[in-house]
Amino acid sequence: MSRLWGRESERAELARLAALAQSGRSGVLVVRGVAGAGKTALLDQVVHDLVEQGAGDVRVLRVTGVEAETALAFAALQRLLRPVEDRLGGLPAAQAAALRGALGLAEVEERERFLVGLAVLTLLSDLAAERPALCLVDDAHWLDAASSETLLFAARRVEAEGVSMVFAAREGFEAPGLPELMLGGLERHVADGLLAERVPDLSPELRERIVEESSGNPLALIELASGLSAEQRAGRADPPAALPVTERVLATFGGRIDALPRTARLVLTIAAAEGTGDLGTVLRAARLLGGSAEDLDAAGQAGLLRVAGDTIAFRHPLIRSAAYQGAPLTTRLSVHEALAAVVAGDRRAWHLAAAATAPDESIALELEQAAERARQRGAPAAAVSAYEQAARLSPGQAEQARRTTLAAQSAITAGRVEQAAALAERAVELSQDPRLRAGLALVRASVAAQRGTPRGAARLLIDDAAPVAGEDPGLALSLLVVAAGSAWSSGEHAELRQAAGLAAALASRASEDEPAAGAVAVLGSLADGDHAGALPVLRRFVATVRTRPPGSLYVRLLAGDLALLLGDDEAALELAAADVARARERGQAGALPASLRILAQAQAMAGLRHDAAATVAEARTFARDTGQSHGLGALAAITAGIAAVQGDEDGCRASATAAAGGAGHSGGVAEVTASAHGALGLLDLALGRYEQALRRLEEVVRGPAGHTGAALSAVPDLVEAAVRADAPQRAERPLAGFLTWAAAGDTPWASAVALRCRALLAPAEAAGELYAQAVRLHEKGGRPFQRARTELLYGEWLRRSRRRSDARAPLRSALEIFERLDAAPWAERTRAELRASGGVAPAATAGTDALGRLTPQELQIVRLAAAGLSNRDIAAQLFLSHRTVEYHLYKAYPKLGIGSRSELTRFQW
Repeated sequence: MSRLWGRESERAELARLAALAQSGRSGVLVVRGVAGAGKTALLDQVVHDLVEQGAGDVRVLRVTGVEAETALAFAALQRLLRPVEDRLGGLPAAQAAALRGALGLAEVEERERFLVGLAVLTLLSDLAAERPALCLVDDAHWLDAASSETLLFAARRVEAEGVSMVFAAREGFEAPGLPELMLGGLERHVADGLLAERVPDLSPELRERIVEESSGNPLALIELASGLSAEQRAGRADPPAALPVTERVLATFGGRIDALPRTARLVLTIAAAEGTGDLGTVLRAARLLGGSAEDLDAAGQAGLLRVAGDTIAFRHPLIRSAAYQGAPLTTRLSVHEALAAVVAGDRRAWHLAAAATAPDESIALELEQAAERARQRGAPAAAVSAYEQAARLSPGQAEQARRTTLAAQSAITAGRVEQAAALAERAVELSQDPRLRAGLALVRASVAAQRGTPRGAARLLIDDAAPVAGEDPGLALSLLVVAAGSAWSSGEHAELRQAAGLAAALASRASEDEPAAGAVAVLGSLADGDHAGALPVLRRFVATVRTRPPGSLYVRLLAGDLALLLGDDEAALELAAADVARARERGQAGALPASLRILAQAQAMAGLRHDAAATVAEARTFARDTGQSHGLGALAAITAGIAAVQGDEDGCRASATAAAGGAGHSGGVAEVTASAHGALGLLDLALGRYEQALRRLEEVVRGPAGHTGAALSAVPDLVEAAVRADAPQRAERPLAGFLTWAAAGDTPWASAVALRCRALLAPAEAAGELYAQAVRLHEKGGRPFQRARTELLYGEWLRRSRRRSDARAPLRSALEIFERLDAAPWAERTRAELRASGGVAPAATAGTDALGRLTPQELQIVRLAAAGLSNRDIAAQLFLSHRTVEYHLYKAYPKLGIGSRSELTRFQW
């Protein structure tokens, strides 16, 4: 290979990544630079350096993105993994099937798109177990969307595999969260040396001008100089006027192409349009248009491409661009038509589309079939492009609308929110078909949620549910479930009542297989405070979903949220855990964030703070990976609540701010905002800022989310804050609603808290029995933080009533729970009260919680290991590689004070 000028620091950084893989660790880097900056040369140098250093034990997998393949699902991944296709048999069955389908090696079944990414991660990990792996992806900005998504999914999860990945790209390649290296121009003295070596006959003045105008871009340096005539190089003629670097380089390449014979230019255009570099395909298409292999020879002699074996490679991607863009339109049309005649499948469909000059139903149908194949292989972004192009080529408006709707639905699945919005609006304009518009309503509601502007989404869904209720009640109900959930969390009471009314009409004739109709039907009355009428219906709905086979994810999520609203944490834990397990088993990463959010909330309420933190961390990762950032606000609200219990003021405020920001603008999600403010109110209460706590909690209870679980949870805190702020009358009205909810819900912990609140407001002589009843009810289980607070208040009442010895038992119980929950301010208050009662108050025991020393990911892994899962099973569940699982296990063991997997049984899981 030719000498690489300069780039010492960049070479050192890539050498570091290669060394990292050799040491058994992993690394990722995105190398960015404009066209001609030398990205490919830098990657070539890395491989050359490895050979020179005798590092033959490093396996190099390399692929280059091709502009002509951007619409073809997994095209780049197929080329990258072709040398290791024989290793797919060692993958877990579901991953192997998904990856074989993606690579076109097996019959296609519908697959979750992120299962392919997990399969690639596992494959790379398996390969690295034999020898370190270096994965180089050049021109990543031209990767097809499915390959890009898959490789980035794997890149974000490599950690301890011995795999390093480098993506070289221009602007336009999105890789948020990955480290980047910007490749700028060469230093002036380096650029001057390169130019002197490659074009030695330049006059000094001209060399200086080229160095200046090229901004140190290596390709521009060489091509601008090489494109000059002998007179210009010698300074006897003026060089061309200055143009932007890329345009000048393209013009230089264009000049070389124009100098070729006509048929050579034609064959060069065929090679550029074909994209894969397959010599046989190019020659077959060339023969249809009068070209031959001799024409390729002419292009090769002009330094534009090279042929190696059965592969054609352009010397630089800009030559491909110049060859294709510089060809007349009629030539490009003929070229695509010829290529369509010699290829099959998706490639044929796209070449036919490129050759079409008018709507054509036969071509539109082939594109729709290509879209369906892409969707089934887990490549929704590729499906979007094919459906959209099929719609453009559809002669009739009805088919245009149908295919545009399919494109919009695929776009929302792919996380392309703005594209989905534009496609949905276009489809709405094209069709008045009620069923089509109902499907589009779900897309538009999803867009609103992901934009963080859910207000108004319920109205869209309701308006399009009503027209299909008679013909397709199941579809109507799906819309109403989503509408009710959106209206509930956004505080849109009028829309919630309307959705409930339509659901009631459906419930009157719904089969037993549609239990959600009755649940949605009572949500309107629940928002109006009719707990006695609504809660029994909701309890039956939750019980039905718990005992029946899984149905719609929308319905299961509704059941989980309603279980939390009912205060039935056990049901919420069971439902969410089952949904999470099902999504893990099927590789459905896109379904995880919502189910994990319910699971984390239930864990936090159940006092499983470490588990909740781990679940929130995982949910955040999947929310970002799957384009569901709209859910981050709700996750931050859970974290704020945990921090409030612990008295972590900085953490609580930061999470509450993130929750309010994550809830969006234009009204946001009222329930998320209420949860965040409720956490801040609890923090104020714990730190003795009673008037501030009371004002904040009153805003929560009286705000637009006053009917939600967030407001109900705030009432007991409000009651205590009001009493301690010497304003008990301000608690009376909120408490009345809480008491009716607790009575209708009939959960022991809620009934106990209701008694505690009554005791706080009761005369001293009547409070004791209320507290005692509350403590006895708490013994039936549920929400340990609430139990400890009741025991603390009872202990305080007993001490004030001069029953100091009686006070010690509830206070000791409260202290044990508060310390287990790391509820520092509450534990300190209890410790002081215990000393005042004459008891021995043990000192704080910070740092004794072994599980608390684990990171969230370590905790998840050791729990699954303790349950008997193998490293490969754990990896599949957590979307990690088995070597990363092994790495975290061995990091966790010393923190737990153990030396092996078998000793995990010592802990209560």
